[in-house]
Amino acid sequence: MHPEIVQDGPGSCPKCGMALVPVAGAEEDDTELRDMTRRLWVSAVLSLPLVFIAMAPYFGVMQPLGLAPKVRSFVELVLATPVVLWGGWPFFHKFWLSLANRSPNMYTLIGLGVGVAYVFSVLAVLAPGLFPAEFRMHGGEEVGAYFEAAAVIVTLVLLGEVMQLRALGQTSQAIRQLLQLAPATAIRIEGAQEKEVPLAEVQVGDRLRVRPGDKIPVDGTCVEGASNVDESMITGEPVPVPKKPGDRVTGATINGKGTLVIRAEKVGSDTLLAQIVHRVAQAQRTRAPVQRLADLVAAYFVQAVVVVAIATAIVWALFGPSPVYALVNAVAVLIIACPCAVGLATPISITVAMGQGALNGILFRNAEAVEKLREVDTLIVDKTGTLTAGRPELTDLVVRGMDEQDALAAIASLERASEHPLAQAIVKGAEARGVALEPVAGFESITGQGVRGKVGEHEVAVGSRRLMQGFGGVPPALAEQADALRANGRTALYAAIDGRVAALVAVADPIKETTAEAVRLLKAEGVRIVMLSGDSRKTAEAVARQLGIDEAIGEVAPEEKAEKVKALQAEGRSVAMAGDGINDAPALAQAHVGIAMGTGTDVAIESAGVTLVKGDLRGIAKAIRLSHATMRNVKQNLFFAFVYNALGVPVAAGVLYPFFGLLLSPIFAGAAMAASSV
Repeated sequence: MHPEIVQDGPGSCPKCGMALVPVAGAEEDDTELRDMTRRLWVSAVLSLPLVFIAMAPYFGVMQPLGLAPKVRSFVELVLATPVVLWGGWPFFHKFWLSLANRSPNMYTLIGLGVGVAYVFSVLAVLAPGLFPAEFRMHGGEEVGAYFEAAAVIVTLVLLGEVMQLRALGQTSQAIRQLLQLAPATAIRIEGAQEKEVPLAEVQVGDRLRVRPGDKIPVDGTCVEGASNVDESMITGEPVPVPKKPGDRVTGATINGKGTLVIRAEKVGSDTLLAQIVHRVAQAQRTRAPVQRLADLVAAYFVQAVVVVAIATAIVWALFGPSPVYALVNAVAVLIIACPCAVGLATPISITVAMGQGALNGILFRNAEAVEKLREVDTLIVDKTGTLTAGRPELTDLVVRGMDEQDALAAIASLERASEHPLAQAIVKGAEARGVALEPVAGFESITGQGVRGKVGEHEVAVGSRRLMQGFGGVPPALAEQADALRANGRTALYAAIDGRVAALVAVADPIKETTAEAVRLLKAEGVRIVMLSGDSRKTAEAVARQLGIDEAIGEVAPEEKAEKVKALQAEGRSVAMAGDGINDAPALAQAHVGIAMGTGTDVAIESAGVTLVKGDLRGIAKAIRLSHATMRNVKQNLFFAFVYNALGVPVAAGVLYPFFGLLLSPIFAGAAMAASSV
């Protein structure tokens, strides 16, 4: 954050000091809105008679309400003082902060404009003798006061603040609606009894019944029943998702026509819904790089306006028909140039974008991610768990010189000691075929090559062709079969039993149903897709060919992923990285924008700038489109805000007076300033 910008509080607009995070601090924001509304109403009630009394003489009513001129001035003082000092106190407080921090902002201009008009008017009423004859009205003793200008400007600024606070509240209305989606109660199963309890009483491990049409109370796992669940409030996808025992369910989603019994696993602030709201609220407190530029320009703009106001006062004092015009026009310049619209242009757009993203299953870590995503021209994707389902399955077994069941039993028994996803797929495949597994002795994992150990009386090794070199090498016929399997996108491993290569086992990770569409959408956005995989080059190329991916890089070790990102960045590319595992975290952090699959590990999610709640790659295309739309809106806002202020300043300074005899009253300048923000 630049030191020239005043930050009045967390999540506040640096130009306006208003809270920008209605989600995180709804209660606080409501309090501020109520306070500003109260000040507005009191100021409006006092300003209306004040304007009537002050303006009546211009319409021939010299004694409005029967008030003599001197009495009228004191009545104006009494009416204006609460408006300026109480109604405008928040502005003067922020005006003082802008001076103390040497951070000129819109309140610098408001404080100067209103303060000069009010102090001048007070002195005009209480000490008129201080002013030279040129300031006296009609050659008498009375000096003209501008209480109505000071009071009405405060009232108009308050009106703008109230309208902006309401608008800011509406930007996150969708997220607040998400918060309200959680049901108030849950049906807890207690032995043979079922009891409806407040949601706050639900504990981890409780069994809960979800009746047809009810909202699922907390995050958990289905243990009984089957139904379709509407998860659109989390993912944005309208098609209900089938649920059966073993499937995970999300709190606040809507159950269909079946009855479910779920086991509570995440409650309270740990639920996905609560985490989404918390993350969006945190993100809305951050500021995009373009906002810093706008703040810097606005800071210099404010200083320039003060100089213009001083110059306006000097010119009108020297060449105007009366010195009073110097005061009036200088105040008008200060008021109309308040860059509140400039300060709000970016935060409101970013806040809306984050709210809309959350409704579509896209969570931005900060405002910078929203801005940077539109610049991405290259997307690196990890294969397993990102393009594929992340659930490998045993597909093929080729055995030479021994019984298939015996070979599979030896291979699966050895792999049971490994935690690798491919090993687990082999084990599950063997169990599904009814193969009995045996204990393993002397298990050894050889990094990058495979595993070996003793199963019963057999020495077994499973792994790459390189590992097989120690067992006489892979027979050409078996190598050809392995190449054919890899050409179809499968991962092929060799197995050596009792010193010779005896089997070939293939595993395939099914591609997600949505991946092909996601690739098409991303390419339509002009994004080049590069796939990284630890699988062999042939397997990686086969998957890439199947999906229409531009480039595939196989045999990439986990620690090399970040280096691949750096290499593409060195070519001048703006790189996004999508992944879901712990080993993806360094690459996610290195990329210009890291994108984590919400189905992945917490480490990956914490390393990323964007999280796709359901791990659907189509969300990346949505996020890129949202980023483009948001930044287009930000630039439009900034352009019109600066142009509006730049055109208003010379008009307020009186540039039209020599040609048309037109001057801009400070009251109308205040109205124009408020209108620009709204």
